[in-house]
Parts: sequence; C-alpha cells; structure tokens
Amino acid sequence: MKTMPAGEFKAKCLRVMEEVRKYRTPVVITKKGKPVAKLVPPDEPKKDVFGCMANKIKIIGDIESPVLPPIEEWDMYRLPWAANFGAPRRRKGKGRRPRKAKR
Repeated sequence: MKTMPAGEFKAKCLRVMEEVRKYRTPVVITKKGKPVAKLVPPDEPKKDVFGCMANKIKIIGDIESPVLPPIEEWDMYRLPWAANFGAPRRRKGKGRRPRKAKR
C-alpha cells in the first residue's frame, strides 16, 4: 500500500486515481504524517446470470415440436382396455348423499 501526503495528492490527483484504477493498489493520503483518507479501486462489476451460457450450447433439430406423438397414435391406445384412456372419469352414483337432519 502506497502512502502520499495530501499536498502531493492534490497536485497529482488525476494521475494517482488512474494508477489506483489500473493497478488496483490502494493509496493512503496523509496530513502531517497521519492517515486521513484511503483511495481504493472500485469493486469488480458482478457478472450477470443472463446470457452466461451464450455460445456454449448447440441446438440440433427442432426444439418446438413435441417429443412424443399424440396419444391417439400410441399402440397402447388401440387396446380395448385403453379405449377411454385420457377421457375424463365419470363418478359412480348420483352424486353427494343428502345430509342427515340434526335432532
């Protein structure tokens, strides 16, 4: 870490700030030999998650069409026991039972 008197820093301010940014070394500014300020480089900008995988994956083929054919084209769908496969189920009975009256 470099130290520098305030008068010298005042004279070379822009050059010192450029060196701190370029070499990433902090500078302590002193008055009468006592530290009064510290010039440090800014933190590195955080990498954004969006786009971090750009140019790393190669897409082969059609990614929009479904992987499986429609259920009507399945061999299993043609079997007698699977005729109603995928159709909404019907409930047995007439629905809810009526509630018993309270005494």
